[in-house]
Amino acid sequence: QVQLVESGGGLVQPGGSLRLSCSGSGFSFSDYAMSWYRETPGKGREFVAHITSGDGHTKYAHFVKGRFTISRDNAKNTVYLQINGLLPEDTAVYYCEAIRGALNAWGQGTLVTVSS
Repeated sequence: QVQLVESGGGLVQPGGSLRLSCSGSGFSFSDYAMSWYRETPGKGREFVAHITSGDGHTKYAHFVKGRFTISRDNAKNTVYLQINGLLPEDTAVYYCEAIRGALNAWGQGTLVTVSS
């Protein structure tokens, strides 16, 4: 069955960096667009970044401001989210989503905590 597994979260100091990974299985990964979302108790789930299946075109939320980079390696069935210059307000559970038409699937999330 379709499975997405996020990893790479953890505790990091403000200004630090993390690379989140999302590995997919059970579906044709290269045919799916991939997105990252994040969720906090106060804001709910919000869009972070998106990468298309074909040409790898990317789109970002307004708050990213050049700090986040989404990329994918179809040979490894993996999408990445590089986050630099982490801020306390980036603290959230980060989820990846696979999308193809009306089909979509979510991972279980990985927690990122930004604190000194």
